[in-house]
Amino acid sequence: MSASRVSLGPAARLVVCAVVPWGLCVWLGTSPAPVPAALPAVLILREDVFAAPRLALQRMTGVVVGVLIAVAVLHWLPLSTVSFLLVMVCGCAGTYLLGGAATPNQQVLISALMIYATATPGYPLARLEESAVGVAVVALLGPLLWPPDPYRTARAGLDAYRTDLTARLDGIADRAAAGQPAPAGPEAVALWRRPQELAAALDGTLARLRFVPLKRADSARLAGLRPQLGLAARTALTLQFFTSELTDRARAAPAGPATAGPAPAGPDPAVRALEPLVRATSRALDEALRGADCTAALRDARAFDAEHRAAFPTRHDAVLRAGLHLTHEALADHPATPR
Repeated sequence: MSASRVSLGPAARLVVCAVVPWGLCVWLGTSPAPVPAALPAVLILREDVFAAPRLALQRMTGVVVGVLIAVAVLHWLPLSTVSFLLVMVCGCAGTYLLGGAATPNQQVLISALMIYATATPGYPLARLEESAVGVAVVALLGPLLWPPDPYRTARAGLDAYRTDLTARLDGIADRAAAGQPAPAGPEAVALWRRPQELAAALDGTLARLRFVPLKRADSARLAGLRPQLGLAARTALTLQFFTSELTDRARAAPAGPATAGPAPAGPDPAVRALEPLVRATSRALDEALRGADCTAALRDARAFDAEHRAAFPTRHDAVLRAGLHLTHEALADHPATPR
């Protein structure tokens, strides 16, 4: 899908959600230029269209509180420095009390200042009416006009992680065959954290879809990704542990028998023998994250695990394999989930 076509939907949504409340307010006669009716579309319809109902409610609450603050101050005090400072203090307090320090509700202060600066009869009521119309249109129409497919977005994130994970494990297998440590760096840390981020994004999308009419059916499809994301998060921890142990073992000098004198130079044979085990584990995990049946691939991975255990039976070798063994256990507990 081209970039222009992807941006066409949000642009058309923004135009419709701005023009419709403008036309309604002109028809109702609130004012000849009802700008507050069109502002919710500009300020609310952003990247996450499914958050529009929640953001619309927050905006309307801020507008109401801001209007009440300005009307109350102007009722008791004339236009002056004292009344302006009082509006500013009360507006800032409402901004943070209604939104929090992370996402303050700026509509409290903005609405209070606009009412204070436009001290004409009837304007506060007109602003409330126009804001209410704009907010209602955005909350009801915004998520329904050319919405993104939440399942496709979540699935794409999981597939991207699966692809990157397979490439990472293949690279680890190649380096293990040469007795080298696993590749490290910030990208490796980011990879192991990504399943938790994807799971958090999925939970947030499911929570927002509860307030979107005609979109709740997508919740069932999205919920079907939970087992795969749970597997991804569980195995990310076990594989991170494995790569850490592999790195420590590969960088250490190979240990020989206690009576054999100095250890021979060269790669650790236990590390080099991990190569087929890592590749088989990668195949099994790839199939499971695709939603396929990984039974056969897991059986092969466990067979390589048994061969490695027979060839390298010491406690230190068991620790080296522990992360992969725990990954196999997670795969065994995971049911196949067709796409």
